[in-house]
Amino acid sequence: MPTAETIALLQTAYSMELETVVNYLANSINLDGVRAEEIKKSLAADITEEIGHAQQLGQRIKQLGGLIPGSASVTLGRQQQPSEDTTDVVSAIKAVIAAEEDAVAHYNKVIKATDGEDYVTQDLCIRLLADEEEHLILFKGFLKEYAKDPG
Repeated sequence: MPTAETIALLQTAYSMELETVVNYLANSINLDGVRAEEIKKSLAADITEEIGHAQQLGQRIKQLGGLIPGSASVTLGRQQQPSEDTTDVVSAIKAVIAAEEDAVAHYNKVIKATDGEDYVTQDLCIRLLADEEEHLILFKGFLKEYAKDPG
């Protein structure tokens, strides 16, 4: 039987996904310049996927008997915030990498915590982990290119 700890871990993941949406949305709109266009497009496309992650997590929380946090209960502010320098594309890329690394670490934690206890939650988190690892690899590739090219 799922524990309160599992629900709490899923609620944290839910908050993390929503914070990612907020920051990706900000960077997909705020960034300026020719060098920013590919990053903006990638972030805009990822927003829908991250919302989908939050929806899946919310459904699982509900199935386990928990409540999906409302705006007053969602924890935000853990991630690196968008830069006020709208041409600082490298900072935006590094923020995405940090957020994705945190997501990967958190999903690994949930996978370990549910091993042998809750295979449905574990399976969900394995699928979400794969998506986050894909984003991480993509943005690490962007960083290689953008960090060596001063513009």
